[in-house]
Amino acid sequence: MREFTGFTKGINLGGWLSQFEEDSDLHRDTFITESDISRIASLGLDHVRLPVDYNVLETEDGEIKETGYSYIDECIYWCFKYGINVIIDLHKTYGYSFDPMDKDDKAVFFHNKDLQERFYSLWREIAKRYGNLSDHVAFELLNEIVLPTVKDEWNEIALKCISEIRKYAPDTWIVFGGVCYNSVGSVPGLAPVSDRKVVYTFHCYEPMVFSHQGAFWVENMPTDLRISYPASLSEYREKSEQVSFDLAGLIYDDRLRDGFGPEFFEMIFEDAIRTAEERDIPLYCGEYGVIENATAEDTLHWLSDINAVFCKYNMARSYWSYKKMNFGITDDRCRELLPELVSKL
Repeated sequence: MREFTGFTKGINLGGWLSQFEEDSDLHRDTFITESDISRIASLGLDHVRLPVDYNVLETEDGEIKETGYSYIDECIYWCFKYGINVIIDLHKTYGYSFDPMDKDDKAVFFHNKDLQERFYSLWREIAKRYGNLSDHVAFELLNEIVLPTVKDEWNEIALKCISEIRKYAPDTWIVFGGVCYNSVGSVPGLAPVSDRKVVYTFHCYEPMVFSHQGAFWVENMPTDLRISYPASLSEYREKSEQVSFDLAGLIYDDRLRDGFGPEFFEMIFEDAIRTAEERDIPLYCGEYGVIENATAEDTLHWLSDINAVFCKYNMARSYWSYKKMNFGITDDRCRELLPELVSKL
């Protein structure tokens, strides 16, 4: 598989410029600092994925917020200083949010030309500012398209956005993923591209009932649900019956057999890997991780299995997340096992 050069092993900076609990300069000045970037580099990682919400960069009327861009500038400077790269990931755009906590219409953006033009305009601005840093900075179009019914519309929007970015950033890596919350199963449905600096991306939290056990934001998920890894397929399916089928993930795939290990991930990645190889396009797992409700030992087992497949196929990836966000790898749960966990990223 062709490689996503410079972006092999990374970590997400979730909760800083996106999905923040507090919308304030104090939060943005303190949540991630230079010392965090230094630490990430010391862990042997080669990049950060930087989720950014549109309202950090522009007002509701579309006016530029220079203070928002200053945080991206600072992050890029720190990353340059410590020898790692950056993916600027537009996590939410005006008129669209993947977040189930945002009770908005998940389809309207894909049928509204005005909202799409706001999206293109924002990316033109980002490309103008950072397109000359293509050796170190990549762009990710939009995080997690929720509805499978907008697949064709999203492909059309993505191709248009790539062409707009290319006016200002001819050599920058551009990352885009598919529907169903960027499921790995959506990769074959992504639009074919001839652009040699485009990357297909997906997210993997399978089995969802393990990685998101007790997550308050998952529809119908009991907050006291706990399950280990590995467990039997029947256990995962039994527990998954308590949550929304749409959020249960691939646990009901007919190809699954009982027993979990690297072969489970190889099976669910199979179609995505084949698509990437046939089209000669790099493949990137932009998010994978385990909620803090799971034990550190179970998290390590899960990481060992998924990492074996990442390494086998030279697949780039970025762990969710560096700190807090219910998934922080540097928080108390993982502290004692951190060196071993990091070796599996």
